[in-house]
Amino acid sequence: MTLSKVLIIIPTYNERENIVLIIPEIKNVLPQCHILVVDDSSPDGTADCVKALSKDDPTIQLLQRAKKEGLGKAYISGFKWALQRDYELVFEMDADFSHNPRYLPDFITAAKDNDLIIGSRYVSGVNVVNWPMTRLLLSYFANLFARILTGIPVKDCTGGYKCFRRNILESMNFDRIASSGYSFQIELNFFAWKKGFRLKEIPIIFTDRQRGASKMSTKIVREALFLTWKLRLSFLFRKP
Repeated sequence: MTLSKVLIIIPTYNERENIVLIIPEIKNVLPQCHILVVDDSSPDGTADCVKALSKDDPTIQLLQRAKKEGLGKAYISGFKWALQRDYELVFEMDADFSHNPRYLPDFITAAKDNDLIIGSRYVSGVNVVNWPMTRLLLSYFANLFARILTGIPVKDCTGGYKCFRRNILESMNFDRIASSGYSFQIELNFFAWKKGFRLKEIPIIFTDRQRGASKMSTKIVREALFLTWKLRLSFLFRKP
């Protein structure tokens, strides 16, 4: 597989400072990969920054959405865009450097024998830097709760640094996925697992953003907790 078959999707909302830094870093690690920035009409001019970068590099693409609808909707738009083309590996990645580009080759290596690769903060201890203790505990126990309740054999159910083989995305019914944020990641993992795809966690060190504002909210946490119950109950009675 050539790196031109690799697409990295980066959803953005007010990430002007980060996007102009993260794209060159990705290109340093995987020069031939393609990058799709899915921007939800950021008022800070994020899209204009991506357009400027794409003038010198046609492998950098921009998908502009009319309004902010959340992480899940942005990624689904990116997945559909990817499936209309011939990409073989599709990544999820944040713009804020919490997902270090240096791990990208590790994902590609793991994808040789697996269908969904998850960059995990918790598969080898707790590897999170610069989070306040309250947020770290919330994340850790939310993942523990999701794993126990849904049965997903993954320690970092809510992690957003991921690589999908094309066959997983082709099997997904995106119309059934209405969640966003943490719960969106849980839902994708659950569907992939229930469909019999091979899931693999690889260890990463997650570092909190240094620029821009976090999109984390109590609403996102509540949605994730509700979804775990919904998934457990719904799949007791029907297959995905």
